[in-house]
Amino acid sequence: MDTKRQIQRGWLAGLGAAALATGAATAAAQSSGRFHWWAGFVLVPGALIAAAGGPLLARGGGRAFGGYVIAGIGAIVFTVGALLMLGLMGDGWPLLVVLPCLAVAGTYRWRPDHPLARGLHRTVALLAVTGAGVGVTLGLIVTGLVDVGDTGWWGGFMMLAAAVVFANALELGRHRMPYRLQAVTLLVGPSVVACLLGLRFLRGW
Repeated sequence: MDTKRQIQRGWLAGLGAAALATGAATAAAQSSGRFHWWAGFVLVPGALIAAAGGPLLARGGGRAFGGYVIAGIGAIVFTVGALLMLGLMGDGWPLLVVLPCLAVAGTYRWRPDHPLARGLHRTVALLAVTGAGVGVTLGLIVTGLVDVGDTGWWGGFMMLAAAVVFANALELGRHRMPYRLQAVTLLVGPSVVACLLGLRFLRGW
């Protein structure tokens, strides 16, 4: 009975959030005078896909991860529909870089217990956060809020990603486990190369 109630609450919460988000996007598009009705064929399915993840999230456990993935996919599809409906795809497309990266970073909530798998998962999650930073920077550039000129700004993010990988390699080295040396080597090597490449782009060498 408790499981059924959890599923029902998940559906109600998911459908309620989907209806609210769809209504808000439609109202905003109509009030802006740039209403593209055909984008509803992307917006509404995205909202329903996201809502379908609600029951699994409500049940918790391993099923919650599946619900998170479904909700994340739906949220991305919904965002595409909202940008199209509002006519903001030209300036808003960096959101489609930020959201998937944040979705990947959010999977760290379901990190594994094994130190090697957990360390690799943490590395991917932190790299995804770095990718979200790239998306935010692209958004600032596209909207004209920041002018970077001819600077190879992406080199800074490459160096940040290299630092993330290198730090996680050092953290893995603390654990007594099989294949520790191999894992550290596989992480340190690419991080050094990425750091040097990032420095090259940033300095314009």
